[in-house]
Order: sequence, then structure tokens, then C-alpha cells
Amino acid sequence: MSNFWQISLLIFEVFVFIAYLMILFQIVADLFRDPELGGGSKALWILVLIVVPVFAAFIYVIARGRGMAERQRATQERVKADTDAYIRQVAGKSPAEQIAAAKALLDAGAISQDEFARLKAKALA
Repeated sequence: MSNFWQISLLIFEVFVFIAYLMILFQIVADLFRDPELGGGSKALWILVLIVVPVFAAFIYVIARGRGMAERQRATQERVKADTDAYIRQVAGKSPAEQIAAAKALLDAGAISQDEFARLKAKALA
């Protein structure tokens, strides 16, 4: 019976330690993500996190938690916008843009009506 409780306590301790490490990594990432915080302040926070880690993490989350969430959200939005822009660049033009470009070529006399029909069918396919 005592082995069961020892194993349960070990599992709980490992869970708490891993949760603490995740919080600590988020704090360090947030420190370096914040452009408004000066280098001296960042160094001081890192030093305090090394000297009194649990207390410093608790204070950091209370004092800078809202800004931490806002910086994380801004980072996610910037990454999403960059990804969307890359996908649009790689994907090329939309079918409507392709048809409009083909129509401009047809109006300019650069292509025939048959070529325009082929380009339109290809864009809609």
C-alpha cells in the first residue's frame, strides 16, 4: 500500500515540475519577445528567476501576465498573416484574376478568342 502512495506522489511531483518548467520557458520567451523591456530589466528578471525561481515566476505572471498574453496573441497573429501571405504568393492568382488577365490580353489583341476560352476553362477547372 505504501508503494502506491509513493508512486502517486512521484507522479504528482513530476507533473508539478514539468508544469513549472513550461511556465519558466514561457516567461523566458516572453522576456526576450518584449521590445519595450530594456536589457537591464531582462537581465534582472533572469537573475531573479535563477535565485528565487518559484517566487519570481509567480510574481512575473501576476505583474506581467496580461502583457504576456497580448504579446503571445500578437506573435500568433503575425505568424498567421505571414503564413497566409506566403500561401497566397505560392498559390498564384485566383480564377477571377486569371480570367481578368486573359480578358485584358484578349482586348489588347494579344490572344485570340479560342485562346481566351482555353485560359478561362483552365482557370475555372
